[in-house]
This record gives sequence, C-alpha cells and structure tokens, in this order.
Amino acid sequence: MEAAKVLLIETGPQSVTLKAVAARIGRTHANLLHHFGSAAGLQKALATHLARTVCESIAEAVHATRAGIGHPREVVDLTFDAFDREGGGALASWMLLSGNEDALDPILETIHALVNELHPLEDEQGAARTMHETTYALVLLALGDALMGELLANSLGVDRGTGRARAEAMLTDSLIQAGEIAAA
Repeated sequence: MEAAKVLLIETGPQSVTLKAVAARIGRTHANLLHHFGSAAGLQKALATHLARTVCESIAEAVHATRAGIGHPREVVDLTFDAFDREGGGALASWMLLSGNEDALDPILETIHALVNELHPLEDEQGAARTMHETTYALVLLALGDALMGELLANSLGVDRGTGRARAEAMLTDSLIQAGEIAAA
C-alpha cells in the first residue's frame, strides 16, 4: 500500500497500476494480480488504506481537541491534506471517471463509522445531526479544494487558505454547539 500511495502522490491515480506497483516493490505483476485481482482492486484497497489511516489520525485529533490539548484546525488540516497532498481527491475523481464508483464505498463507510463513533448520541434519523452535516460539508470543502482550490483561489484573487479557515470556523461552531469544546 505504501508503494501505491507514493505512486499516487508522485504521478497521480492513473499510475497506480499492478505493473507499476509491482515494479516499485520488486515483485511481479502476477503477484499483485493474484492478491488484488485487478488495477481496480488495487485502487480500492488503496482507498481503504488511505481512509483508515486518515480517519485514525482525525479521531486522535478530535480526542485531543475534546481534552483541550488539540484544536479543530488540526482536524481540518488532516482532512484537507488527505484529499490534496495525500492524493485522496485525485484518486476519488479517477475512480468516478473510470466507472469504479464502488471503490469509494470503503472511504464513505470509514468516514461514516468515524462520525458515528465520535458522536454516538446523534440520531441518524434526523435529530441532532450537527456533526454528520459538518463532516459532509468539511469533506466536500476538502475535496473541492484538492481538485481546483489553487486555480479557483488564483482566479478569484483570494488566499488559498480561505477554504481551510472557513472549514475551521464551521467545525469550531459545530463543536461548541455539540458541547464538545467551550466557546473562546
């Protein structure tokens, strides 16, 4: 998975192939074909790996924020970086464009499980869904920023960090509303 992640970051999702990853780790194409079944299978496994590692880091940041030793900005930065610097946005787009939409299921399931773990008292039927809605908006902001944030910021003449700052304000407000942190 680390070799696939490096390829994703260095050269984009189109380069995450069985042949390229096999060459990177000194194995044969057949070894990876046996393990993943196809390039789509490899990409799905990579998406699962990225989602799990990022969500684990986000969970730690949320717990630190609740304990008063962290800050909502850490959660925002982890989320934005996962889609931008870590290649999650490019990988998600590639999967959608190549018709491999079901490969996004592990990402969606991992995010859903994380929100439910961190906010178990929220009613999934509609009441008190603040953090579900905030997570939805945060992920969309991070994905959009990864895909066209730099171009749009340049076009509009705004600082590239504007999206992160807005996301931080939104998350902070939601955490205050949920009683997880005190208002400053």
